[in-house]
Amino acid sequence: MSRVYSVLMAAVLLLSMASVLGAQTKTLTGDSTVVKGTVEAIDVDNRVLTLKDSKGKFVTIDVPKSTERFPQIKVGDAITIRYYDNVVFRLKPAGEAAVDTSTAAITPVEGAKPVGTAATQRTITTTIQAIDPKVPSITFVGPNNWKYSRRVSDKKSLAKVKVGDRVDITWTEAIMVDVKPAK
Repeated sequence: MSRVYSVLMAAVLLLSMASVLGAQTKTLTGDSTVVKGTVEAIDVDNRVLTLKDSKGKFVTIDVPKSTERFPQIKVGDAITIRYYDNVVFRLKPAGEAAVDTSTAAITPVEGAKPVGTAATQRTITTTIQAIDPKVPSITFVGPNNWKYSRRVSDKKSLAKVKVGDRVDITWTEAIMVDVKPAK
């Protein structure tokens, strides 16, 4: 499911960054994405499912090794995946210690198919590395060589921050999976 996670998380960050730069703390209401489809193919060795949605579009889903009941998924099963995220940005006061934390939980539901919820929350302290008012754009850097740059739609928000400002970014992601046997 990492492809779905990556695409959805990038979309959330891209859509949300401009509105939070000028705020001390800003919570972005979570987005919810639903992927529904029928299992068309299963690559057991690489743990990849290919789903076909109601419009005939094919979607590949990487299934984490932590999904213990992966072998119970069969071609023809109907799968619904709901993805939700919430992002909080906070301008960090000078002198406050940096953070880099991550927590996760999995709540399986009893049954023959892999059904349940998985959630993660990560908070990292980032630093504004560059601001380009001509584009306009902003670049953040964080732990483990993490770097993120993007256009900013609200030029006024760039005037409220400066290079060197520190920002805590906390994001929460949850994914709920429901698998129903083929009819």
